[in-house]
Amino acid sequence: MMTGPAMPGPFFWKTPIDCSPMLYDFSAGQTPLLIDIPHAGETLPADIEQRLDPRGRKLIDTDWHVHRLLDFAPELGASVMRARLSRYLIDLNRGADDQPLYAGPTTGLVPTETFDGKALYRDEPPDDEEVQRRIERYWRPYHAELARQLDAIRKQHGFAILLDAHSIRSHVPRLFEGKLPDLNLGTFDGRSCAESLQAGVAQLLREQDEFSHVVNGRFKGGYITRHYGQPDRDIHALQLEIAQSCYMDEARPEHFDEQRAAPLKAWLRSLIEYLVEWQPR
Repeated sequence: MMTGPAMPGPFFWKTPIDCSPMLYDFSAGQTPLLIDIPHAGETLPADIEQRLDPRGRKLIDTDWHVHRLLDFAPELGASVMRARLSRYLIDLNRGADDQPLYAGPTTGLVPTETFDGKALYRDEPPDDEEVQRRIERYWRPYHAELARQLDAIRKQHGFAILLDAHSIRSHVPRLFEGKLPDLNLGTFDGRSCAESLQAGVAQLLREQDEFSHVVNGRFKGGYITRHYGQPDRDIHALQLEIAQSCYMDEARPEHFDEQRAAPLKAWLRSLIEYLVEWQPR
């Protein structure tokens, strides 16, 4: 199902780009782990929000509450970077060249459709010039900061681990068949991290029986995992895609039920504890 390009070269920007704090929240940790949450943002510029149809303004494809599922991570020493802006503005987990990462339907770097294939815009979608403006204004600064933080972590600790955290509705027929497993670990088929790291997280998945799981199934890792995950350069990246049905009522996505989410948060804590202690061989 995966049709992504070959692994890229060094990813660090050669010139600094001013990164507005309006684009993201960042909490610095004390360990080699950085958690990136690129799709939980719920903010849109007013002029763009007004152009969306009612479904689009509901931000139905948001990675709802992922930052709340991981709100304990800073106390364990992890750095956390969360995008504030909605994925409907620009998808930070796609490359600026907008090359497809998976076979089948896609929503694009600047989405014009929902996951279900419904039009997002009431009138004309963004043209090429607008897409380029969004890349320069939002995509490049976000990735410049992500790269800078990973580089700083690597220099401090000798290596860095990037956990790219996502969630999605458990049933999206246009994107995948049937019900998605609860926990979907992606490592670009083992290319984005050390073998021992993938094996350790896979073992954590096997040791629990609360949630269904798969390794490198439908979601093998998006642009962030594939681009930054370069174990030969001491950057190890994993993506975790969570089916929203295992922690929330998908019919009421804005509502976060702490009690319902508690079992998942407990497993996520064990995952973060493992990642902050992991050492390359």
